[in-house]
Amino acid sequence: MSKQTGTALSLTDLNEGAPCCPPISEQRIPAETAAVLAPAFKALGDPVRLQLMSMIASAPDGEICVCDLTPAFDLTGPTISHHLKTLRETGLVDAERRGTWVYYRARPGIMRQLANLLAVEAPAPA
Repeated sequence: MSKQTGTALSLTDLNEGAPCCPPISEQRIPAETAAVLAPAFKALGDPVRLQLMSMIASAPDGEICVCDLTPAFDLTGPTISHHLKTLRETGLVDAERRGTWVYYRARPGIMRQLANLLAVEAPAPA
């Protein structure tokens, strides 16, 4: 499978206040849009990254320190850092360094866009 380069869209460029596209149950996603969104879904397809995303998104103050994420897994620090880097690169989380620690926040607008894409309305009763 070939990699597309020079794509005009990027996940981080999407307007967080508006849905990126109609739900897949309503119409086909254009190839360009699918190429932009697929890495985010792929990132969430890994069990560790999905758990990390859940911990970040559900953090009581809206953000969580890497020092609180790492002990929750039986993995090395560099492995957790790799997973967090993937979440950052796909635009799912933002990170801010404070001294020696990094704090992570979910990007709720992008999460809503991904959720909207997967929304399927129940059929009306006959």
